[in-house]
Amino acid sequence: MTIETVYLAGGCYWGLEDLLRKIPGVVETAVGFSGGHVKNVCYREVTTGTTGHAETVKVMFDSEVLSFTDLLRFFFKIHNPTTLNQQGNDIGTQYRSAIFSTTSEQVFLAEDLIKKIDASGVLGHKITTEVNTFNSFFPAEENHQKYIEKYPDGYSCHFIRDINI
Repeated sequence: MTIETVYLAGGCYWGLEDLLRKIPGVVETAVGFSGGHVKNVCYREVTTGTTGHAETVKVMFDSEVLSFTDLLRFFFKIHNPTTLNQQGNDIGTQYRSAIFSTTSEQVFLAEDLIKKIDASGVLGHKITTEVNTFNSFFPAEENHQKYIEKYPDGYSCHFIRDINI
């Protein structure tokens, strides 16, 4: 096994995590916050939109089973990467689309895939997803981890879109 980690933000992390953790090759997920300026942040603080953090899913995956590019293709199918700071009814910078890469290769692959998808026109609009180098991740409270599994009727604006990326 070759385990890689990436941090993906694409709106409310509950539904995002639920879909990502079910992909063959994903070995572990956790929800939390990345991209902001407040340390040891909690959910209540992030909801104010003033921390700079995005709701983020830590994704650990076996790159021998699931390539980074295929993981991102799935990520782009389960949220709308063309809306700036919004997913469904969730609006604000904390719901932005972002990739927090842990290696320079991930940055290159993410930027390359975004260029290819944009050039194809398949999404109808340009991707607004930020590609950043990972800096920090603050896990959300335990009641937010695997939320949809715990509360199957819980809120989610995520689903698998029928698009060929």
